[in-house]
Amino acid sequence: MLEEITATRYVTPLREGGSLPGVMEADDLGTYAVKFRGAGQGRRVLVAEVVCAELARRLGFRTPELKVVEVDPQLGAREPDEEIQDLLKASAGRNLAVDFLPGALGFEPLAWPPDPAFASRLLWFDALVHNVDRSWRNPNLLLWHGDVWLIDHGAALWFHHNWRTADPQRGFDAGDHVLAPFATAMGEADAELGERITPGLLDEVLAEVPGEWLADEPGFDGAQAVRRAYAEHLLARARGPRAWLPEPGTGAPAPREEKRSGSVGAFWRGTR
Repeated sequence: MLEEITATRYVTPLREGGSLPGVMEADDLGTYAVKFRGAGQGRRVLVAEVVCAELARRLGFRTPELKVVEVDPQLGAREPDEEIQDLLKASAGRNLAVDFLPGALGFEPLAWPPDPAFASRLLWFDALVHNVDRSWRNPNLLLWHGDVWLIDHGAALWFHHNWRTADPQRGFDAGDHVLAPFATAMGEADAELGERITPGLLDEVLAEVPGEWLADEPGFDGAQAVRRAYAEHLLARARGPRAWLPEPGTGAPAPREEKRSGSVGAFWRGTR
């Protein structure tokens, strides 16, 4: 299971996303971007964050450390925004803390052109987990300490909002993927990563998800049944036919003015 911490201070909201995460400090003296179970899309987003980030980490990608954070709604009592107060009240209890990377910069492919191997591996991974949120407009990639870090996987595994639509062979549209034009080695990525998706690996990843975030899922008999469903879906996708695998080099760069190069570390520097 993920390490558990307790939030000690609500610092500021992060208004870049629709779920309104917030920067919080915790009793381990760390600073985190906290994603709340009471946000509009609910706890399934937290599940997707954990499953995708922990799977990516085990496949060799860099992702910020995740922890489960206990949030007391009284931490937002002095927050003047009623929306944030309501969110904290609805999120009392265990939420998801993502390690805050101070000074991290938003990914800009024209400034840091990725090599085909990395681009292909990342596109393969995003296709595996149905991640539709790694576009030119919102790459969800950070540059920090000389490496590329993957963030924000809440929009992945979207089939779990209606399990009846879960199709392990559903195709993946890579036309808008930020690294699709550079992903010219999809065959090599498939050969490398496909065989690493094993029942044992998926069980290890899904064991990190708190059971209460999986409880009472319609159509399932308890949290363990939901874990099995995720594992079976991803294993069938990785080991089955490759109809979902994007073609090498698909997609086209967007005009430069459409891309964002903002810094996720802007808040941190602004408080210094």
